[in-house]
Amino acid sequence: MKKIFNIIKTSIIYILLILYAIFAAYPLAWMAFNSLKNNEEIFSTNPFGFPKILRFGNYVKAWLEYDVVRYFTNSIIVAAFVIFFTIFFAMMFAYAISRMDFRGSKFIKNYVSLGMFIPVQIVLIPLVILVRDLHAGDTLISLILPYVAFELPFIITIFYGYLRSIPFEMEESAAIDGASVYTTFFKIIVPLMKPVIVTCGLFVLLFSWNEFIIALVVIGKQSLNTLPIGLVKFQGQFSTDWGAMAASLMISSLPTLILYVIFSKEIEKAVSYGAGIKG
Repeated sequence: MKKIFNIIKTSIIYILLILYAIFAAYPLAWMAFNSLKNNEEIFSTNPFGFPKILRFGNYVKAWLEYDVVRYFTNSIIVAAFVIFFTIFFAMMFAYAISRMDFRGSKFIKNYVSLGMFIPVQIVLIPLVILVRDLHAGDTLISLILPYVAFELPFIITIFYGYLRSIPFEMEESAAIDGASVYTTFFKIIVPLMKPVIVTCGLFVLLFSWNEFIIALVVIGKQSLNTLPIGLVKFQGQFSTDWGAMAASLMISSLPTLILYVIFSKEIEKAVSYGAGIKG
């Protein structure tokens, strides 16, 4: 009887997981199908099925005629700088407040964590004034600096929790052997943080890659538009090429999907918050 119950329980779990996988994958499949259709197929003759004719020209049109190359390049530049500066500063800050005993460390940690609860909309006007005063308007710097500032509290909080899970004995042993703080950090702690670094890097990438409001407000030059802003330009005044728009959405989604597949194992390790280290 118990064996039958376990089989039924396992079957129900698998069915639910399969249904969830289908539910999660359907929007991506629907977008992929639409990227190979024309407007008539999308809205009337074949809105949900597989394309009758594979129109790969939509991808050529999105890449060449709609300037996706420039938007794609701008997004890569912004994302690369934001990931580097956010991870670098967050690692050092989290290491200081989690592993070093000094007055006010807990207060500083809690103060920084409050940044996670500040909506973007509240700081738009001060941000525009600050960008103007720094003479950084219509430059990619006006995107990189706010993105780093908004992501730092969240990434610091994750790093803090992960670092607290690493045994202090490792650093004590390194100190006995004569290792300095910097040697301990870069040669012992940073390699142990690889899973959470990869995971946080993907979080930062998703934010900087998809962010819309700040980019819309601080960037005026069309040549500096990132992908989210550039995709809005696909909508014409009288008509829109929805097939080419879907193709551009597929192009913009591929980097994050590929990176997730490559680093999926590292993400799984990071979710355990250092369980592998303790074992």
